[in-house]
Amino acid sequence: MSKTHQGRFFEDYRLGEVIEHAVPRTVSGGERALYHALYPARGSLYSSDQFARACGLAASPLDDLICFHIVFGKTVPDISRNAVANLGYAEARFHQPIYPGDSLTASSEVIGLKQNSNGKSGVVWVRTRGANQHGALVLDYVRWVMVRKRDLDEPAPDPVVPDLAPAVAAQDLVIPEGLDFTQYDLTLAGEPHRWDDYAIGEQIDHVDGVTIQETEHMLATRLWQNTAKVHFDATFRPDGRLLVYGGHVISMARTLSFNGLANAQMIAAINAGAHANPCFAGDTVRAWSEVLDKAETAAPGVGALRLRLVATKGAAGVLKGEDGKYHPDVLLDLDYWALIPI
Repeated sequence: MSKTHQGRFFEDYRLGEVIEHAVPRTVSGGERALYHALYPARGSLYSSDQFARACGLAASPLDDLICFHIVFGKTVPDISRNAVANLGYAEARFHQPIYPGDSLTASSEVIGLKQNSNGKSGVVWVRTRGANQHGALVLDYVRWVMVRKRDLDEPAPDPVVPDLAPAVAAQDLVIPEGLDFTQYDLTLAGEPHRWDDYAIGEQIDHVDGVTIQETEHMLATRLWQNTAKVHFDATFRPDGRLLVYGGHVISMARTLSFNGLANAQMIAAINAGAHANPCFAGDTVRAWSEVLDKAETAAPGVGALRLRLVATKGAAGVLKGEDGKYHPDVLLDLDYWALIPI
């Protein structure tokens, strides 16, 4: 009997089942150093203990997206190892920062199933929860992924599509304990723009671009222990190309957004996200943002901006065509809340 595992296929999922994902991960300053090497990250809150303490935190936490990538990576062997594509995200909330020494685990509940009309694949919706060594929730989110079928003759399950909120309500954002931006140092942060300086509907071209290299996206995917075959096995796609992990595009775009949004320090929630078109090595990623909403919070000096972050190979401001479909140059459309000084 084989001791190896080929990963789950669409017909292996059952509505309501809870999957405990293997391999806990204790994080260290190494994750921060590699993250900042892979992406030109310059967020002051994530770079300096002194800056973070002046903002009411115990020390500089690890970047929010490090938490996202690690928890996401835990789920891949069970959820998306045989995926055709990761389709989207919703209802994601960051519940508390993570620090060097924290150990992360993850579990997922299957909340939706729907076979595609071609009978060769189906969409699986899961709600994933990441916890630290104390069992405290650090992150939860919903994602949906298209997964191949092993047996095309397997009957389709009754379709269940979850009803997901279009956005996390501002009053439901979790503000890290002690966060206080009343003594926030704009000079050290790198830009003078506060919450009041942004207007709903404003678009920001983040100007810079980064050309994705094969080695770097594969290194990033290994760093997060992501085992999806499309990122490593060139025989897995008919065109023989390696698909860049969508999280790599998220982190690159978020980092590029520093130019214009340097003070949008912490990601509090991800409302929605779509990987609009595939990204491959050699693509040059640029980013632009649109301010969708603004809200005050109960934390001293802390406001929230709801932002649309778009990663593109083309021009800023271009999102969809007249047919309502994403422009071919658009790689990512991410809707999220960020915390910023008032």
